[in-house]
Amino acid sequence: MIVAAHQPHYLPWLGYLAKVAAADLFVVMDDLQYEAQNFQNRNRMKLNHGPQWLTVPLERGPQDERIIDKRIVNRGSPKEHWQRKTWHTLSIHYGSAPFWKLYEPDLEDVYTRPWERLVDLQLHLLRLHLRWFEIYTPVLRASTLALRGQKTDRLESLCLAVGANVYLSGGGGSRGYLDVEQLARTGVRTIWQEFVHPVYPQRYPTLGFKPKLAALDLLLNCGPDAVRILREAVHPQAPAVLEVAS
Repeated sequence: MIVAAHQPHYLPWLGYLAKVAAADLFVVMDDLQYEAQNFQNRNRMKLNHGPQWLTVPLERGPQDERIIDKRIVNRGSPKEHWQRKTWHTLSIHYGSAPFWKLYEPDLEDVYTRPWERLVDLQLHLLRLHLRWFEIYTPVLRASTLALRGQKTDRLESLCLAVGANVYLSGGGGSRGYLDVEQLARTGVRTIWQEFVHPVYPQRYPTLGFKPKLAALDLLLNCGPDAVRILREAVHPQAPAVLEVAS
């Protein structure tokens, strides 16, 4: 069984979803330390002046605060609320996108429903994206598995906990710490991902194609055909591996 794992993201990008699709089981590492200036509470969409970050504001906490403990800032005037501002931005810049109407009800629910904890919003959006992209990989939360150790020790504990014999790893930061031989000694083979980012029609074509946006950009521009586009990126030749920035 192939297992993959990653911290939860807000508005996941295509490489993240491709990683989920290439695994037999995906584990959301919701009990790791929160990383600021990452993708856990933000991602980019393409506006008329180029890609722009859409960010969920978070309460300040201790440096070692876990993702699962992060709370969303909901103070301030209704006009300046992050959900209202995000919905306004999406409506203005994607309201005329070919498939806006198809996804509008789900998105309006996201940006009008009250959210207190970041992880609840992250997991809700992950479930939506898996449905939209027809990805049926089972998902578990690391916080339910009582994993031990850090880095490779933690991944070894993960593979043993779920009965995996293959670990699917991203090609980013994990290359610097993952001890492949250690996993091999426990009977777990490591495979690395290779992701060929698809090129597809986008809004504001005079700006050129902008890769590594939130996967929502592909959905709103290509609709149900996004399923095929992502599948071809997951298996560009035939191997079930892709290169993703972790």
